Amino acid sequence: MSQKKIYKVEEQAGLRMDRYLAEQLPELSRSYVQKLIKDGAVLLGGRAVKANYKVNPGDVIELELPAAVEPAIEPEELPLDILYEDSDVIFINKPKDMVVHPSPGHTTGTLVNGLLYHCRGELSGINGVMRPGIVHRIDKDTTGVLIVCKNDRAHSVVAEQLKEHTITRRYRAIVWGVLKENEGTVDAPIGRHPVDRKRMAVVPRGGKQAVTHYRVLERIDRFTYIECQLETGRTHQIRVHMASIGHPLLGDEVYGRGRSPFGLQGQALHAMVLGIVHPSTGAYLEVEAPLPEYFVELLERLGKGSAK
Repeated sequence: MSQKKIYKVEEQAGLRMDRYLAEQLPELSRSYVQKLIKDGAVLLGGRAVKANYKVNPGDVIELELPAAVEPAIEPEELPLDILYEDSDVIFINKPKDMVVHPSPGHTTGTLVNGLLYHCRGELSGINGVMRPGIVHRIDKDTTGVLIVCKNDRAHSVVAEQLKEHTITRRYRAIVWGVLKENEGTVDAPIGRHPVDRKRMAVVPRGGKQAVTHYRVLERIDRFTYIECQLETGRTHQIRVHMASIGHPLLGDEVYGRGRSPFGLQGQALHAMVLGIVHPSTGAYLEVEAPLPEYFVELLERLGKGSAK
């Protein structure tokens, strides 16, 4: 079933129609918004409008979103770095440039495609056909450990631990600048950026509680090698929080200082440790993903003595 959305232009006067709508709907690409406009799904005063129309204060825009059609997600034989596996859960060490679950533009080569092949379909269905087994995710260019659940019971138990903030999640990161304090905490709510809706930001109101603890492992020239422990798990949390205190992640082109001077692809961020109370045994289970080769080499280039 299609979905109708209505927007009244206020502060964004002067923006092109396609850009205005893309900012209101960050989950949609601008090219898809332009297609919707071309197909007559966007009306202004009951009439179709062009993508380059400049919106004005008071404009009331009607958008008819077509019903979502979920593509068939095919199992693929992909190389998976499995850190731990049993009948309930599987811990994967995700490499750089791998998307966790399918989305528009990424329907193959994702972690889910590989899991469907490896697990022969034995994955929880709580998050739907696009995200079977996925309880949480990490960014495309973030490496490291994440947990996948093989059945709905395990999924519910682990999801509750996530909700209660009792899961252990420790990351390694390299940030710009030299942190003065040896450790600290960023306790600042995170929500959509007020202007760029595709980004997250620390916001004064309307955001969700977000807490990141960090400690310095080593100060290296113009950078600091740190460990971060998440108390909450918001989208881009470490990236947003460290940028908010003036120490963005090295290589972060969204929240940082542009491209890395070392040719790094994406941010220097690695999910190193993940610990849960096992959904069946009740025992604490902690799994560690070793630092990836790119991270070790980067530390060596920066002059760190030992990359542990």
